[in-house]
Amino acid sequence: MIIPGQFVLTLSCPDRAGIVAAVSNHLAAQGGNIIEAQQFGDAETGRFFMRLVFEDTERDLDALKQGFDAFAQTLAMQWTLRNRAQRRRVMLLVSKFDHCLADILYRWRIGELPMDIAGVIANHPRETYRHIDLDGIPFHYLPVDRNSRADQEGVLEALIEQSGTDLVVLARYMQILSNDLARKLAGRCINIHHSFLPGFKGARPYHQAYRRGVKLIGATAHFVTAELDEGPIIEQDIERVTHADTPEDLIRIGRDIERRVLARTLRLYLDDRVLLNGSKTVVFHS
Repeated sequence: MIIPGQFVLTLSCPDRAGIVAAVSNHLAAQGGNIIEAQQFGDAETGRFFMRLVFEDTERDLDALKQGFDAFAQTLAMQWTLRNRAQRRRVMLLVSKFDHCLADILYRWRIGELPMDIAGVIANHPRETYRHIDLDGIPFHYLPVDRNSRADQEGVLEALIEQSGTDLVVLARYMQILSNDLARKLAGRCINIHHSFLPGFKGARPYHQAYRRGVKLIGATAHFVTAELDEGPIIEQDIERVTHADTPEDLIRIGRDIERRVLARTLRLYLDDRVLLNGSKTVVFHS
C-alpha cells in the first residue's frame, strides 16, 4: 500500500565511515521519518549503496531534492529521490512470443505491478495478439526487415520519448537494438531471455538444449547494453529437467520461468530496489 508523503531515496558513493549516520541525521534534521533502510558496502569496488524509505508530510519532492542536493555533493553521491505515489510509465516491446506480454498485462490489471502502460510496440500486426486484452492501451505496429531497421528504430525511439516512457521492457522482443539506442536507454531498458549452461544461441535454443541433455533450464533478466546479452543481471531463476522431458516440455517450462523472472524484475525496478554497480547490480529485496 502506497501512502501519500512516502519517498524512496537510493544512493551510491565512495565508501567511508559514517555514511548511514550522516544520511539519517540529515533526513531527521529536515523532518523526515525513516521507515525502511537497506545498505551494502562493496569491498571490491569500494562503493557504498543504500535504499531508504521515509515519510515527510510537510514538503514536496522538489523541496526534498533541493534540500538533499548540497548534502549529497559533500559525499560525492549519485542519488535518486522519488515520491512512491508517482507511477512509472512502461513501454512494452514484443514479437510473436506473447507469454510475457500477457502475464505483465494481467499482473498490471490486478494491481500487482504499480505502473502505467505507455504502450505496446510490436513487429507483428495487432491481430497476432487478438486473444490478449489490449483495450485502452496504445498499440504500435512497427514491422522491420534488414532494409528498414534504421527507420523502424527511429520511429521506435520517437515513440518512447514522446510518450514519456520511464522504462522499456523487451518482453520477448526478438529484435536487436542498435548500439546507439541501447546507450540512450542505459539503465532504463530491461530484457528477458532463456539462460542455459552452456549458452545456446541462435534459433530453437530449447531444441539445442534437448540434444545436449541439459539438466537445468532457466531465464535471466538484465539491463540492455550495446554488448548483446552482456548487461548487468537483475534476476534469474532455474528449474531442473530430466532426460524424459521433450523439447516441447522444455519450451513450456521455459515460458513459465521467463514470466516469473520478468515479473519479479519489474516489481524490483518499480520499487527502486535495483542499483547499478558497474557491470553488476545491487538488488535490495524486500
